[in-house]
Amino acid sequence: MKQPAYIDVMENWREEFTFFHARTVRFSDLDMFGHLNNTKVFSFFEDARLEFLKEAGFMTGWMNQQSEQIIVTADLQADYLRQVYFDEQLRVGVKVAGVGSSSLDLHYVILNGRNDMCVTGRGAIVQINSKTGSAEPLEEEQRRHLLKISSFS
Repeated sequence: MKQPAYIDVMENWREEFTFFHARTVRFSDLDMFGHLNNTKVFSFFEDARLEFLKEAGFMTGWMNQQSEQIIVTADLQADYLRQVYFDEQLRVGVKVAGVGSSSLDLHYVILNGRNDMCVTGRGAIVQINSKTGSAEPLEEEQRRHLLKISSFS
């Protein structure tokens, strides 16, 4: 298997994940060939990302309807390593791989019940002002907390 460019040493990278979100593959997640549709991986990443950010204490402010700061996905990629089938029990891992002034680089891994890597991924989310659409810096307290829970600190 070709190693994605965002991973230096696969075993070290994999061991850095401490947050996992459980997911069962539903029938509606499959394509006509009976395996996980490639587009569904991104919703698996999204579900895990939101649970990760909630657990880390970030979603309260971002989900407040009066808040001017929101998060958006700036880019997202997936690398498919192994086929996934109906009713498989998966664990979707999320970790902070980088913190910018207004953005986070997140890495993802999807493991099956045998702990095999099925999908790896990465993506950036950016905090923006909901009225202007411009990037807005993270507060220093947010940055400190993100650096504390990151895999690279």
